[in-house]
Amino acid sequence: MDDKATRRSKGSSISRVLEIIEAVATAERSPSAAELAFMLDIPKPSLHRLLQQLQADGYLQVNMRGTLVPSQRLHRMAMGVLYTGRHKAVRQAILRRLATEIDETCGIAIPDGIDMVYYDRVQSSWPLQMHLPVGAHVPIWCSASGKLYLSTFPKARREQILANLPMQKLSRNTLTDPEALERALQRIRETELGIDDEEFVDGMVACSVPVKDRDGRLFACLFTHAPTVRKSLAELCRFEPLLRKAAADLGELIGELPASGESSEY
Repeated sequence: MDDKATRRSKGSSISRVLEIIEAVATAERSPSAAELAFMLDIPKPSLHRLLQQLQADGYLQVNMRGTLVPSQRLHRMAMGVLYTGRHKAVRQAILRRLATEIDETCGIAIPDGIDMVYYDRVQSSWPLQMHLPVGAHVPIWCSASGKLYLSTFPKARREQILANLPMQKLSRNTLTDPEALERALQRIRETELGIDDEEFVDGMVACSVPVKDRDGRLFACLFTHAPTVRKSLAELCRFEPLLRKAAADLGELIGELPASGESSEY
């Protein structure tokens, strides 16, 4: 019996499901069902049955091109793995240090469709605070982290997204013209520094830097924001070196996670 046949005979439905999830989650481009069947050596009828179940349970979904991508439930699982256990203590220590150094609220935002989600934050000690709690969704077109995330897309894909975004005017400085926003995103792409100059909330400025995984891809955004009565955008951006140092420290936490096939204690 050859290796493939041996693997197929020994593989359970559970291991096949996990292989499918791993293949979709780690693929550089979203695979089709036919490609998965070939890659994983799973008979097409069995694969389609498992895919239907994974989609029904909210782990995978089919995009407009007909290929498979992680869905919301799998996204939450991945975030849970990265942001629990001993990583939580180290992560919050990094955020606490940064918030103390800047003397403003700092946090981590992760992409979720056309929103960024505040995944963790440490507030400043000031009585005046912007109420944006963990779990809050902020739009990608007018927040520092969202604009930073948008800037990482190739130009053609970025223009496609901007052409379809419902860019409502949320504050006096919100950019609602796609061409103006594209120019801003080009500058952000060059500097890797997202900025929000009262574009999301009147009286609030923010800046953001990328947190990258071991392959150099943006995994999350590290941000700080402040009311303009305390700091201008220029004053807040002077803390960019501190933000980048903290982002590098957070990136090392991601790098500590075991790669595929390695054992894990988490």
